[in-house]
Amino acid sequence: MTDELSRPLGRKRRDHPRRWLGLPWGRICAALVVLAGLGVGAWIVLVDDPQGGRPVADAPVSLEPEPNPVAEEVASDPAPTTTRPAVTNGPSIITLGETPPAPDLAGAPAGDLAQDLFEMTENGPLPRVSSSGLKPYEAYARPSISSQAAGGRKLIAVVVSGLGLSDPTTREAINALPGTVTLAFVPYGSNLETLTDMARADGHEIMLEVPLEPFDYPQNDPGPHTLLVEQPTRDNLEKLYWLLTRMTGYTGVINHMGARFTASAADFSPIMEELGMRGLAYLDDGSSNRSVAPQLARQNAVPYARVDRAIDTNPSQASILAELDNLKRAADERGSAIGIVSALPVSIRTLSDWADALDQEEYLLVPVSALSSMEATQ
Repeated sequence: MTDELSRPLGRKRRDHPRRWLGLPWGRICAALVVLAGLGVGAWIVLVDDPQGGRPVADAPVSLEPEPNPVAEEVASDPAPTTTRPAVTNGPSIITLGETPPAPDLAGAPAGDLAQDLFEMTENGPLPRVSSSGLKPYEAYARPSISSQAAGGRKLIAVVVSGLGLSDPTTREAINALPGTVTLAFVPYGSNLETLTDMARADGHEIMLEVPLEPFDYPQNDPGPHTLLVEQPTRDNLEKLYWLLTRMTGYTGVINHMGARFTASAADFSPIMEELGMRGLAYLDDGSSNRSVAPQLARQNAVPYARVDRAIDTNPSQASILAELDNLKRAADERGSAIGIVSALPVSIRTLSDWADALDQEEYLLVPVSALSSMEATQ
């Protein structure tokens, strides 16, 4: 009775012992854990399976890139060699797929020329010196006789400027004038590639006109993308790049106006340096005696020449013929002379008749490059 009164309320007395059936279950569980660990260890030691029973798939790995079937097909089928026949007024043989030691590209359509002579930009093809060192000036120049081989005959070059704006007038100049007359194209024509290809196919050497700032700019505006003095060099170079991409196949550039620009060495120097780097020549139209072009061309190894006489300042047949006679007298005095005429129908017809009647025993009509290369070495 006393035990019942002293026991806490709600707790019944356990009549069975803590060990069920008299077994030590704690020790049994511990032994089972030890046995399981020993079994795992034995499996690892005795069974060679580092992946632990996971499924394994072998995939071959190659460090060589997978061949491109399209590239292999193109590489195994090189472009066929194309030969363009020569034309009567100038050499125009061009061979794609071969690299002759001294390629003669004069007279061939510029679109078929080796792409190594220009780099493609967002504005168009920009001329450059090829990887072999060939310059556009050398590649596109019309072959001509040298002064040493002329046998005492005087060399005369005439360049026709302002071509490309009028399609009929440009075609007349190409067809009516002998291939030895150099043709200069403005950069704003809408059909330049077709017209310049025609000119080169007919044997003409071609040049590109570059607009430069005159003293009375903007009252007298040479045109869009005119190179200006006191402008950042980068701005003028970007304009130059745009101008140079208007056509291909030309030997160099000739200034359009530019008396103020060509007198500024600070502004003109980077332009002449770029021409030298790209293998282009420079022809001074002779309109300004303050031009620093001769010095800059010499510093940058740019083939240079200067026009001696403007032929058609008075655009009449009689006046043009008189100036052409003066051009011959200038050649008599110094052995060579360069004249320039504008793309006027009367100038083209008069020049054509004069060239046909030129005494070949006394004078030879040559492209501008024949005289600019002489000037560059003086």
